[in-house]
Amino acid sequence: MKFIDEARIFVKAGDGGHGCVSFRREKYIPRGGPNGGDGGNGGSVLFQADPGLYTLLDFKYRRHLEAKRGEHGRGKDQYGAAGPDVVVRVPLGTSIKDEETGRILGTLEKLGDEVMVAEGGRGGRGNMHFATSTHQAPRKAEDGLPGEERWVLLELKLLADVGLIGFPNAGKSTLIAAISAAKPKIADYPFTTKTPVLGVVSYKGKSFTAADLPGLIEGASEGVGLGIQFLKHIEKTRVFLHLISLSDPEHPDPLESYKTIHKELEAYSKDFLERPEIIVLTKCDLPDVKDQLPRAKKALKKTKRKVIEISAATHEGLDDLLRETAKLIK
Repeated sequence: MKFIDEARIFVKAGDGGHGCVSFRREKYIPRGGPNGGDGGNGGSVLFQADPGLYTLLDFKYRRHLEAKRGEHGRGKDQYGAAGPDVVVRVPLGTSIKDEETGRILGTLEKLGDEVMVAEGGRGGRGNMHFATSTHQAPRKAEDGLPGEERWVLLELKLLADVGLIGFPNAGKSTLIAAISAAKPKIADYPFTTKTPVLGVVSYKGKSFTAADLPGLIEGASEGVGLGIQFLKHIEKTRVFLHLISLSDPEHPDPLESYKTIHKELEAYSKDFLERPEIIVLTKCDLPDVKDQLPRAKKALKKTKRKVIEISAATHEGLDDLLRETAKLIK
């Protein structure tokens, strides 16, 4: 299924039903009083978190959501039925914004979260509510109020425990395929991963979620490459695995590679610099990478981060990496 993380949709709550003008007409009750019932309330539009979803793809083809109006009141004190609510299920991590005002209407981050984005109109009162001691036969009733309507913007941010960051071709997709059941596209060219891939990792009876995120490049915080589309997905990530490939001819200096990525993270949000992080040297089964390991690890000591060398292809070092990652999450 295609990953879609943004959508624009129109929502319209149901209008309230009109109140009724009616009078009692029993044969042996002269001058029967008013008995017009109230109109029912219109249905509202609500968004609800669903952990079984991970994309906003449905809204690519479903741009208008409208709840039904309430029924009109009837005679004999009969109230109109309320219009049913429309409950829209969205993935965890979805925020909903009013397009016109820019106000965040709500963010759905856990199971059970729900937000009303358009409230149904109140039903109008029937004429029985307007009778007084001096006006016993009112011939007026209220119209139902219109339901709210607005254009809303949906934005999905992945809620993952672990985020895999690094330049394109650093080995992120290969790693998440090795430690989870995720099936990302893997190939030897930049930006193979164009959308986030979420995988569940099990380690010694415990599990956590890891996100393979599109590769960062210099200028990403200003929208270069996949830019902001990538960075927004790591806002809720608790731990970073910073992958560095020593076989990358475009970024031969591991310390400079590290600094470049961190510069982009800091430019987007200084909070990122406070996240726990492990530096992961990848593709360490390759002979030319093995020769560079001592020099690279010495240079990366300046970061004061833990450095672990792995090969996702041979699974070398993966147990150490998962153990240290689990510690940081805990």
